[in-house]
Amino acid sequence: MLGASVILSLSTCALALNARYEGDYGYGYGYGVPAAKSSSTSTCIDSTPTSKPIPDYSKTVYVPTPLSSASYAYGHGYNSSGAHGYGHNRSSATSSYKHGHKTTTATYPYKFSHTSIPYPTGHGNSTSVKPGPTGTAKADCAPYWLEDIKHQGLASFNPNVNSYQVFRNVKDFGAKGDGRTDDTAAIQRAITEGNRCAPGVCESSTTTPAIVYFPGGTYVISSSIIDYYYTQLTDKIIGNPNCLPTIQGSANFSTTAGIGLIDGSPYQGSGPRVGKTGFGPTNTFFRQIRNLILDTTKIPANITARGVHWPTAQTTSLQNVVFNLNAASGTQHEGLFVEEGSGGFMTDLVFNGGNYGFNVGNQQFTTRNLTFNNVNTAINQLWDWGWTYSGVVINNCKVGLNMSAGGPAAVNVGSITLFDSEINNTPVGIITARTDSSEPAAAGSVYLENVKLNNVGVAVQGPNGAYLQGGTTTITAWADGHRYLPNGPVEARGAIAASKRPASLLDASGKYYTRSKPQYGSVPLANFLSARTLGCAGDGKTDDTKALNAAILKAKAEGKILFIDAGYYVVSDTIYVPPGSKLVGEALATVILSSGKAFNDMNAPKAVVMVAQPGETGSVELSDLFLSTKGQQMGAVLMEYNLGTYGGEPAGLWDVHTRIGGFAGSDLQAPQCVKTPETTITPANLDKDCIAAYMSIHITKFATGLYMENNWLWTADHDLDDAINNNTQITIYAGRGLLVESLRGGIWLYGTAVEHHVKYEYQFVDTRDIFMGQIQTETAYYQPNPDATIPFPENAALSDPVFTPSPDPSVNAASGWGLRILRSNNILGYGVGLYSFFDNYSTKCSDVGAGARCQTRIFSVEGDRNSYDINIYNLNTVGTTQMITRDGVDLASNVDNNSTFVDTINVFRINSFGQ
Repeated sequence: MLGASVILSLSTCALALNARYEGDYGYGYGYGVPAAKSSSTSTCIDSTPTSKPIPDYSKTVYVPTPLSSASYAYGHGYNSSGAHGYGHNRSSATSSYKHGHKTTTATYPYKFSHTSIPYPTGHGNSTSVKPGPTGTAKADCAPYWLEDIKHQGLASFNPNVNSYQVFRNVKDFGAKGDGRTDDTAAIQRAITEGNRCAPGVCESSTTTPAIVYFPGGTYVISSSIIDYYYTQLTDKIIGNPNCLPTIQGSANFSTTAGIGLIDGSPYQGSGPRVGKTGFGPTNTFFRQIRNLILDTTKIPANITARGVHWPTAQTTSLQNVVFNLNAASGTQHEGLFVEEGSGGFMTDLVFNGGNYGFNVGNQQFTTRNLTFNNVNTAINQLWDWGWTYSGVVINNCKVGLNMSAGGPAAVNVGSITLFDSEINNTPVGIITARTDSSEPAAAGSVYLENVKLNNVGVAVQGPNGAYLQGGTTTITAWADGHRYLPNGPVEARGAIAASKRPASLLDASGKYYTRSKPQYGSVPLANFLSARTLGCAGDGKTDDTKALNAAILKAKAEGKILFIDAGYYVVSDTIYVPPGSKLVGEALATVILSSGKAFNDMNAPKAVVMVAQPGETGSVELSDLFLSTKGQQMGAVLMEYNLGTYGGEPAGLWDVHTRIGGFAGSDLQAPQCVKTPETTITPANLDKDCIAAYMSIHITKFATGLYMENNWLWTADHDLDDAINNNTQITIYAGRGLLVESLRGGIWLYGTAVEHHVKYEYQFVDTRDIFMGQIQTETAYYQPNPDATIPFPENAALSDPVFTPSPDPSVNAASGWGLRILRSNNILGYGVGLYSFFDNYSTKCSDVGAGARCQTRIFSVEGDRNSYDINIYNLNTVGTTQMITRDGVDLASNVDNNSTFVDTINVFRINSFGQ
């Protein structure tokens, strides 16, 4: 991913014009201008000479009617190299930034009154936790096992491993949680102690994991809590799910240190990242916020107060968080602010009051089970490439979803997918900037399915009128964008036949099944066992194979949950997880690390973790775990999943990730696995010591009934523990990403991403009934040097793709597939992002205007009419000439589907007859 740089923050008109000169196109707007300027649209006319050929529409800067006393100005520009400028200026605070690829602006702020309604229950099969009373003392809360279990987790490769503290209870650092004491400094001490990776100073580190835990109570803070980086393991801010603690901003809350009650990456006033967020937003991994109430109601309404500032990337999450925002007239409060990054996953969030619930922009995100009560604008979509929303409930808001950023002349929202949701008592459901002539032509793509309306004035509002009327009804399916059915493009706006949803993927209400990560809040401590207490070392050195296998079997036999304390568990043979197992890691710092010759035969691949033997049935629950390799592991299959789960709830993998190389202790870092773009790589000179895995996860033909959520299968493209603190790029070879061969299917993939494998990222073979919620891929940065034919030979037994390199060296025809579907049916993708940014470590191929020549093809459907009922909504690609290929025939070219930085197809379908 590419990082961010900065532009100056200016006045309304100057900001817009500056953005225009920053690139070839520009626009800007402001609100809260002096009352004398009361016309509905004011303009700033550019009279400054320029040699750049700029379209006429960019010379006008639109300034909507002033709606607030707080001045707010935006500007945006982009050029033929793909650089985008985005800045904003408030009278009370200033921050500005320029995103390396995409960013955007917000529109249509509103003011109206707020009344509270009860906290809603979860939708479908969601297991969100209802919060306890705000400020309840610990004595009144049910005990939570995580607080009381013995804390003996290790940061195995920390230089002070024996003294470094993984679990931190904020009360041990002086926090009171009494609703009166200023706890800011105490909470910050809990986060920072141990020479951790600080924003603006440290790019990344995997050696300083931390859980920062809040017992029940109300924690008053007077300035932002600054979150620190814990890239590979995790940095969690966690409360007691049985009695949600409250973090409450004081009436004199200061935004000097950050721009949220919790700031995940504060803007820097000095140092190497001056003017930027403290961490590179597209490389901010592995952090969580769970089980909190964030309260800004005591902060004056006219101050821009935010619950969380969260510019972040993959393997991050917000779960079970309530945002209580000041709802007074003219409120400027926001629940969540995200302006950049490459996410990500969020679930079980509630927003009460405020101006914006979501004020968000990011390359891609999966978000589900969100409730917005009495918010001016529930969701303000600043920009995106692809964003998937499911289980959204919007109650008594002025606007449900505003995706009009940029306006018709420069649409900044690539695509939105919204399904299994409802909008109640809201005048305008969705606002879009897309028109028949808007630019870019495919941007602003929207797909709606099973969206219930209750007393909604206009369902979808365009720039010049209503596209879809509201009322009290259900939108079965409606789409706006480029359709391929399967041929195209056909530009269309309106109703469309809904997906044929397989019953195996649905809950009792007919919605797609969902299930939140279990936190075992009602399970007593006596029902947990600790891996380290049972004899595992977890020190990154000791062979824990026998001890870990014994611990898993003991926990299963006793019907208990195995808590695998933070640490690196070196294994030299397969770890077997039998049906009935429940495994929970700590701080995403629990790493099962394969090592040795058992996993080093490319001709005899072997599972590092095997979930069930072939033919076994039952269920499992695994969460907060990493699977990794140490050194050369040419035959390592990090997980082989064989379990058949029939009837009832499916088995689940939540926050179970593979990470191959790029971390301390892996022996696969910058000194060992140097990138060599200047050298032509062949089988003879390829660095075999950096062949680190055969496959990330294999869901075999025996498996069925598996729910996966927020999983990242990552072959490292850079060194997270880089000695020079520069995220140095590296070359590591891992053969295959996620292979699904389940004969019965019944597989859910919510918020999953697979990156940088040799042959493919996702491959579905002879399977069925697969749900995807915003999947995301990246092609290996080194390809096509070497290409996907080496170092792993084709394995026909696994239906490996066969690559034929092009005789034209300028055409990259032999890079790995992003998504490959073979002889499969009932495949449903609600948001698919397939990206190829690099050609032999150069990004010139993905620059705007370069012709998307990083690789020729990225998405393939094969098997003639044996592949049918394929439904893909909002397919977004980067750097690939052909967006869809079927049985070797290209169906969709990128030049026909120009969107924001990506190319976008609204709907791609192959029907029940394979046509």
